[in-house]
Order: sequence, then structure tokens, then C-alpha cells
Amino acid sequence: MLIGIPPLLGPEFLATLRAMGHGDELVIGDGNFPSASIAQRLIRADGHGVPELLDAILKLFPLDQYVSCPAALMDNGDSANPPEIWAAYKQVIEKNEGDKEIELVERFAFYERAKKAYAVVATGETAIYANIILKKGVVI
Repeated sequence: MLIGIPPLLGPEFLATLRAMGHGDELVIGDGNFPSASIAQRLIRADGHGVPELLDAILKLFPLDQYVSCPAALMDNGDSANPPEIWAAYKQVIEKNEGDKEIELVERFAFYERAKKAYAVVATGETAIYANIILKKGVVI
């Protein structure tokens, strides 16, 4: 155990976050996301939900301040009915980073972008369309 490090983030997870550079992207996938087949580097976080992991990550990982949208969600294609979990993501991001723009990325475009990400986190999240990409910022 370490002081100030969220216990959800084990040694492999921490090493991956530390190794990432400015502009690298981290995908946090829900339980249905094809993490293993897409990931260049796969981190298993089975049994954990995305909001709790997002909160833990953002305690250590600044979002990119030099882009208009440092976070991206997989679009469900139904703007009238966004997944409820998206509101939780917005709250977690605002709590840790302030007001940040979050973009919506079409499903297949999201998969293609995820293939280029530095790492993919496979979670046990049961909500659908609960996938999010974070772009790492500069640590000052």
C-alpha cells in the first residue's frame, strides 16, 4: 500500500499510467468491450465499474489541456436517450478536472481509435455504451 494511491490501481496499472506520455490515450472498456482483441497493452480490472476506476485514475492522471475534448465516449447513436452512466462520468471528470468537453465517437470509429490507444482497461462494468477514452495531459 502507498499513501495517496487509490487501492483499485495495482502495480501493473500504475506502471502503465506512469509509462504513458502526453497525448497518449487510455481506453476504459465496459464488460462487453472487445478489450483483449483490440488492446496493444491490456490491463484487467474485472469486478470494477468504470466510474470508480475513472475517479481513481483521474487522481493521478491529468487530462490533456491542449485539446478541445480530452475525453471521448462511444456514441450510442440515440441522442435523445444517452446512457445514464455518461452523467456519472461527467460528474467524476468535473470533480477531478473541472469542466471538460467530452466528445461522442461513432461505435466503429471508437474501435479504430481504441486499437491505437496506449492501453485498454477491461472492466466488469455492466452498463452498455460505457466505454471512454482519456487523453493524458502534461504532469506539472
